[in-house]
Amino acid sequence: MKIVEILTEYSTYSLDRPFTYIYKKEDDIKLGYRVIVEFNHRDIVGYVVKVTNSDKTPEEISQELGFEVSEIKKIIDQSEIINKDLFELAQRISDYYVAPFISVLQTMLPPSLKPSSSSLKGPKIEYEKYLVIADASEEGLTNKQIEILRFIKEEEKVLKREIKSVSIVKKLIELGKIEEVLEEKNRFKTPSFSKIIPPDLTEEQKRVIKEFNESDDNVYLLEGVTGSGKSEVYLRLSEETLNKGKNVLMLVPEISLTPMFMEYFITRFDSDVAILHSELTDAEKYDEYRKIASGKAKIVIGVRSAIFAPLSNIGLIILDEEHTESYKQDTTPTYHAREVAKMRGMMHHAKVLLGSATPSLESRARAQKNIYHLLKLENRINNQPLPKTTIINMLDYKNIDRESYIFSLTLRKEIQNCLNKNEQAILLINRRGYSTTMSCRSCSHVFKCPDCEIPLTYHQKDNMLKCHHCGYVELAPTTCPKCGKPYFIKTGFGTERIEEEVHRLFPNAKTLRLDSDSARVRTKISKTIKAFADHEADILIGTQMIAKGHDFANVTLVGIVLADIGLSMPSYRSSERAFQLITQAVGRSGRGDKKGQAIIQTYQPSHYAITMAARQNYEMFYVREMKQRKAQYYPPYCYLASVKISSKNEEIAVETAFYVAQFLENAFKEEGEIIGPTSPYISYVSNKHIRAILIKFKNLSLTKAHLNDLLGVLKMKSQIAISIDIDPYDF
Repeated sequence: MKIVEILTEYSTYSLDRPFTYIYKKEDDIKLGYRVIVEFNHRDIVGYVVKVTNSDKTPEEISQELGFEVSEIKKIIDQSEIINKDLFELAQRISDYYVAPFISVLQTMLPPSLKPSSSSLKGPKIEYEKYLVIADASEEGLTNKQIEILRFIKEEEKVLKREIKSVSIVKKLIELGKIEEVLEEKNRFKTPSFSKIIPPDLTEEQKRVIKEFNESDDNVYLLEGVTGSGKSEVYLRLSEETLNKGKNVLMLVPEISLTPMFMEYFITRFDSDVAILHSELTDAEKYDEYRKIASGKAKIVIGVRSAIFAPLSNIGLIILDEEHTESYKQDTTPTYHAREVAKMRGMMHHAKVLLGSATPSLESRARAQKNIYHLLKLENRINNQPLPKTTIINMLDYKNIDRESYIFSLTLRKEIQNCLNKNEQAILLINRRGYSTTMSCRSCSHVFKCPDCEIPLTYHQKDNMLKCHHCGYVELAPTTCPKCGKPYFIKTGFGTERIEEEVHRLFPNAKTLRLDSDSARVRTKISKTIKAFADHEADILIGTQMIAKGHDFANVTLVGIVLADIGLSMPSYRSSERAFQLITQAVGRSGRGDKKGQAIIQTYQPSHYAITMAARQNYEMFYVREMKQRKAQYYPPYCYLASVKISSKNEEIAVETAFYVAQFLENAFKEEGEIIGPTSPYISYVSNKHIRAILIKFKNLSLTKAHLNDLLGVLKMKSQIAISIDIDPYDF
C-alpha cells in the first residue's frame, strides 16, 4: 500500500497544502501524476507531490493521523505531466510570487493536462492510420491486391484513408501482407516558406553580436531604435545557438507578431518550429506542447505563456519588446515572463536577451548598474532617418477640421497625400469600440457595468454595450431605464468610430481594423497583418496591437489620433506607458526606402512623455522619469507588492483591509512603507467589494516571510478572498 500526498485542484491559499490519501492497488503512481479523489464530498482532480510505501493498514494510518484516510479513486496519467525542470521552475515561481503551487501548475500546462476537472474533457492525442509492408511476396494474390501491395511498397507508407478499396486493404491485412500503424497527428499545420538568404549585417549589428558572444553574462538588454535591426540580431544569435546543439525560446508580446517571427525563423532554419499562443485551438495547443516535450522542436515562438514550454537544452531565451505589459499576468500567479525567463536561464545555463526600443525603467536601471549587460543599436538600417514627427495641439482651434472633430486639418491632409502616392498609413487609437460612454440626454444616467461599476463602451457594429474589464455585455437600450426617454448621448471614440470616419472622409480608401474585437475570430490577426503587408488595404486602424514590432515597408504615415489616452490614469507608470506606445507607433513609419512621418494629436502638447516620444529620445525621457520615480519612491528605487481583500460584504472587506494594513505596519516597522487601504481604480467586480494595500520595500525575502505570516492569519476567514501581487503594474 502507498501513502500519497496530493494538492487539490483548488488554487486558494487556505488549501495550499498537501492532503493525505492511500492507494491499495499495484498500479504505478509517482510524483507528478494526476489522480481523482473525493474531496469535500466531490470528485476532483489532485496532483501527486509525494508517494511513500507503507506496511500499515488503512486503520493504523487513520489512527496515526487522527482522521479517516480516503482512497484514491483513479490514476489519470501513466507518466509525469511535467518534467523535473518545470517542476522546479513551478516551485520557484510559487515562492517568488507567493502563489499557491497548484495555480502555477494550472497556468503552465495546456487545457488537456491541467490538474483540474476541466482537463478531463480536453482534447486527447489524435492518430492517423498508415499502411506499411509486412510481407512483400505476391504469391497467391489477385491483380488488384498486387497493385495495392506494390503501391504501398513504392511509397513505403500510405495513409489508410487514401486507399479507397477498403475490402482489399482488409484482405491484405488478414493475409499478413500489410499492417496498420498509428502515428500521432499534429492538428496545427506549420506553414511552409521558401528559404531566403540572410541580409548583410550592419557594423552595429556585428559589434552587438560579437559583444554578446564574448561575454559570460547571463542577462542582456538590447536597446535599439525602431528599425535598427533587432530582429536580425535575434536570428543570427539563434542560428549560432542551434549550431551549438542548443534550443531557442522566443517570446513576443502580442499574438499579432507570432506569424511574422514564425516566418522569419522558418525561412532561415530547417529546425522544427513550434508555436504556442491563445489563437490555437485546445487540440492544437496540446499537440504543439507534446511536440516540444518530445524534442521534435528546436525553436519555440509564442506569447507570455510560452515561457513554460517544455523545451529542454535551452541555450537562448529572447523577449522581444521586453517593456510590454502583456508579459505580466494579472491573475494568480501574477508572474512576469521576464522574471521567469531569468529563472529558466539560470536553470539551463542559457543566455537571456531582452530587446526593446523603449526598455522598461526597471530593465534600463539594472543595465546601468551592470546587473544586465547593455547592448545598443543607435541607427536605423541603411541609416534611414527616423520619421519626421509633428505634434498637433487639439486645443488650438486653428488645427481643428470643421468637417471632423476626430482628425485635425494636418492629419486629414497627410492621409490624403499618402493615398495619392499609393502609400500606406496606420492610424492608432488605444481604445476599441465606437463610443466610450453612453448616457441619457434627459436625466444624465450613465450606463455602467453592473459587475464593475465602470462605464460601458458602445459598439456600433453589433449595437451592444460592453465592459472592457470583465466582459459583461448587454443590448444597447432604446429607452432610458431611469426616466424612460429615448434620447442618448454617445461621447468619446474608439477604433470603430475612427473606421467610420475614414470611410466618410476617404470613400475610396480600403481599410482594415485590428483590435481585440476584430481579432476574436481565430486566424483573423494573421490574415489581417498579411493582407495589409500585401497592400490589400491602404489604411490599418487599430489599438496597441499594431504599434509594436511590425515591419510594413510601404507605410509612410502613422497618425496617433489621441495620444492622451492613459496619461490621466492613476498609475505611476502612466507617463512611461504613453511614451512607449507613442515611440513604438511612430517607429512603424518609414521602415522601407521611403521617408516616413508621424502626426501626434493631443490635448497635452507640452507633456514630456509626448514631446520626448515625438523626438524618439529615450535617454532624455529615462533621466526625467527616473527623477520622478526617485522623488515618489517607486520602482526601480524600491520593490512593490500589493495585497487585495475582496468580499461580497463591503463592511467585512473594509474591516479586514484595515486589519491587514495594521498587521503589515507592525510586521515591517521601518523595513517597508505601507500605503492604504484604498479603493482601487476598479473597486467592485463580480459582486465583490475590493480594498487594496500597497507595500514599498527593499528586502524581498523578508517581505515574502511577512506575507506568508499574513496568509496564515487570514486562512480561516471564510467571507474574504485575498490576492497577492509581487511587482504589480498598477495599484
